[in-house]
Amino acid sequence: MNNKKDFVFGKDNYIYIIGGVVITIIGFILMMGGGSEDPTVFNADELFSTTIITIAPILVILGFVVVIYGIMKKRKIS
Repeated sequence: MNNKKDFVFGKDNYIYIIGGVVITIIGFILMMGGGSEDPTVFNADELFSTTIITIAPILVILGFVVVIYGIMKKRKIS
C-alpha cells in the first residue's frame, strides 16, 4: 500500500496555478488606476495610459493562460 497521499495535481501544477493567479491579480490591480481625487476633473492621460489600456489586460489574459496550463499539464508520476 502506498503511504503517500494521492493528490489530483502535482507540485509543479500547483506552482503554475498559484503563479497564474498572482499574475492575474497584478493585472487587475494595474487596471484599477486612473482615479481622481476630484470627481469634477477628468484626466484623460491618466485614464487612457498604456499601463491601463494595454499592459494590464495582457497580464490578465497571460495569467488565465498560465492557470489553464497548470490545470491541463499532466503531473509527474514518481
